[in-house]
Amino acid sequence: METLRYGSFGPIVELLQSILKKLGYYKGNITGRYGEETQKAVAAFQKSYGLLVDGIVQNRTWRRLHPYINGYSVYTVKLGDTLYNIAEKFDTSIYRIIVANPNINLDTIYEGQEIIIPFGNIINTNISYSFRILDMNINALSTVYPFLEVGSIGRSVLGRNIPYIRIGRGKKEVFYNASFHANEWITTPILMNYIEEFSKACAEGTNIYGYSAREIYDEVSLYIVPMVNPDGVDLVTGDIKSGMEVYASVKEMSENYPDIPFPNGWKANINGVDLNLQYPAGWEQAKKTKFSQGYTKPGPRDYVGEFPLSESESKAVYNFTIKHDFKLILAYHTQGKVIYWKYLDYLPEKSEYIAERFSESSGYLLEETPFESSFAGYKDWFIQEYNRPGYTIEAGLGENPLPISQFDTIYSENIGILTLGAVLS
Repeated sequence: METLRYGSFGPIVELLQSILKKLGYYKGNITGRYGEETQKAVAAFQKSYGLLVDGIVQNRTWRRLHPYINGYSVYTVKLGDTLYNIAEKFDTSIYRIIVANPNINLDTIYEGQEIIIPFGNIINTNISYSFRILDMNINALSTVYPFLEVGSIGRSVLGRNIPYIRIGRGKKEVFYNASFHANEWITTPILMNYIEEFSKACAEGTNIYGYSAREIYDEVSLYIVPMVNPDGVDLVTGDIKSGMEVYASVKEMSENYPDIPFPNGWKANINGVDLNLQYPAGWEQAKKTKFSQGYTKPGPRDYVGEFPLSESESKAVYNFTIKHDFKLILAYHTQGKVIYWKYLDYLPEKSEYIAERFSESSGYLLEETPFESSFAGYKDWFIQEYNRPGYTIEAGLGENPLPISQFDTIYSENIGILTLGAVLS
């Protein structure tokens, strides 16, 4: 992890502030700016843990913070310990400990044995959610819930892995994705938080949105790609900073569209191509429409690219889809509190019924996609190619990027959709 000190800024500083706030050392707002208050909080934390008190977050301080970032500790069993008193000590459940340590023998833990103790939440839902934070969270989730399958569907323009998480072992395959658009990054922690809640419910044998998590796990394989566009997300959240070579090239592209704020107005990938206008479902019509609106070259939004699937990210999602047998897909976007459920005159079996259930659970309106946005999207291509239910969920209300303060409301509106998508597919 990078060294943080007075003057540092960005999503990792937000993460630091969030953790210190949770622990009671930091009283200020989460700003992403490492100022005097943050420095004092770090110093107080360092003093509590017997570290060098310098207000700088380096390796030793990060190591002390890691359990609170990752939501688990590696515990060395002491003489007389049982799983029951260890669970009580860490205020966790014995079920979570057993799941996190699949090779453990419940009755014969021994002195000196190291075991994983999950004790807190992993997903931070009050910070800007960059690719590095996503990567840390996926590593922590796969440690605490080893039944998760984690992999990559391909790479972004800048070479970042585009991760997927699979939860479930059923024959029925379902696919959710988020952050096709950079300034809609709030959709990523929505899906990540759902993975954590679903996994915890599986571990403890409880329900999620009124349904048995373990029954869903046994019947469905839910594949989730939480961040299709990691480079673009890092630009908007501030992990790609002024002074970096790539930042300068993207800023130059944005100057072709001076009315679109930079970087907050950036939807595209780092090449300036809109990844949700890349699919072979009326792509020529999308090009005609967007060119007529003035989006004729790479920039922050609505440029369709030189040809369908020209971009590594859109092609990765395409290839991942054709390798599977998805019965239903959800593509998460913001904003509008609407559900787009049709493409042209296609009407896949159960698609309207499922859309109505989604609407009932969320309060979101069902709408047909406006003509000017009706072509070349991932949902459009999926419906055309497979004649199966596909939905674009436009979560939240306001101007993108939506503030993270909306997270709790958006998540509560969408947990029903996320569960019903698996149950009803």
